[in-house]
Amino acid sequence: MALHKTKDVTGGDTGTDVFTTALSGRVLPKYRMPEEHSPSEAVYALLRNELLLDGNAAQNLATFCTTWSDDGVHRLMNECLDKNMVDKDEYPQTAEIEARCVNILAHLWHAPAEDGPATGCSTTGSSEAAMLGGLALKWRWRARRRAQGLPADRPNLVCGPVQVCWEKFARYFDVELRQIPLEEDATGLRPHQLAEYVDENTIGVVAILGVTYTCDYEPVADIAAALDAIQQEHGWDVPIHVDGASGGLVAPFLHPDVVWDFALPRVASINTSGHKYGLAPLGVGWVVWRTADLLPPELVFDVDYLGGDMPTFALNFSRPGGEAIAQYYLFLRLGRSGYRSVHQSCADTARYLAGEIAAMGPFTLLYDGQGALPAVSYRLTDPAAAGFTLYDLSDRLRMRGWQVPAYPLPARRDDTVIQRVLIRHGVTLDQIALLAEDMRRALDHLRAAPPTQPPTAPRSGFHH
Repeated sequence: MALHKTKDVTGGDTGTDVFTTALSGRVLPKYRMPEEHSPSEAVYALLRNELLLDGNAAQNLATFCTTWSDDGVHRLMNECLDKNMVDKDEYPQTAEIEARCVNILAHLWHAPAEDGPATGCSTTGSSEAAMLGGLALKWRWRARRRAQGLPADRPNLVCGPVQVCWEKFARYFDVELRQIPLEEDATGLRPHQLAEYVDENTIGVVAILGVTYTCDYEPVADIAAALDAIQQEHGWDVPIHVDGASGGLVAPFLHPDVVWDFALPRVASINTSGHKYGLAPLGVGWVVWRTADLLPPELVFDVDYLGGDMPTFALNFSRPGGEAIAQYYLFLRLGRSGYRSVHQSCADTARYLAGEIAAMGPFTLLYDGQGALPAVSYRLTDPAAAGFTLYDLSDRLRMRGWQVPAYPLPARRDDTVIQRVLIRHGVTLDQIALLAEDMRRALDHLRAAPPTQPPTAPRSGFHH
């Protein structure tokens, strides 16, 4: 039988197998663009093979981000590759869908009813959304100070253990970040600590709904009450921005009795990640303001772009619209009951893992997966007597493909090293049962052959 052949574009006949092309017989160019083009299937196959060296997303228990999406999301993302979110004149329906998502979130978070649409926008993620919320806080504080004839050159922002995006905000936009250290046995900011850090130059307080380190919620209602008392004593009206990067799309479904959102008058703005527990693909975030007047008009640009005049408030300009469309698809497909079901399943799996970890012996749970994010965080009960560190345990688990981060807590508790496991949509109970088995095997190995020189610095690739 004749062997069918095809002409390789780089010259010479070759079989139809992509691994016999000229490109596959060379080390791929890494620093300079090649002179000639190559068959698309060959390039695809070679890159796909190289990407197999990445970790398995299903075993990445360090990330909050979505690692599983249904076929509808994949199809919509493919069909929206050419849609530019900033070009609202060319893609008005994409802009309309973005606005629908903002209104859905505002309603979900109990924004006061208004005649007009809700005030907010999509972003590339919750880090950008947080920075936009912070900018609005700074601009409003500065306008108040100037109206009172007071200096406005020393703004500060008060928070507990926050994600690094807030450190970036403070550095990039010239704001002093007053990060309150953790108290003993605390998993986040405690309201009574605010009195020592808030003053007339405080542009706002950031409350975290889902602390990155421990996965617990900070008590937003109690923080608001503490700021009420500070205002009564000193006259300083300090607003709250809620960083709900993770919990903003968990609490409304799993914890409806927790008061944390615009039901509290002191909450001025909220950000969340659509691509975390909003279940959308990377990368989409959202920021919503309680009322339109809380977004200073000076921060909104009217841009004449590609034939239309449009208002925009973002740090990025051109960006894909598919993620926001996928978010709306998920809002429609799942509804409240669907989100509740997905997150409850994750919380149940987290509770199972917490029980397994507690029964293993050497660990003390910091957070057991109930009452906040679907996750578990824990430490060694007696690190000195254990004979190994959590960094060693992370390394052993990595040999089985599991990415379980180990890291120290923030200031004043940075002598405590913890591990954290996040349960997301697509992480099944069976997978977590396999993780628990691998943890037990790793513990048996570390006890039988303890490391001779335990590491003194983190070896995990994870950091905040």
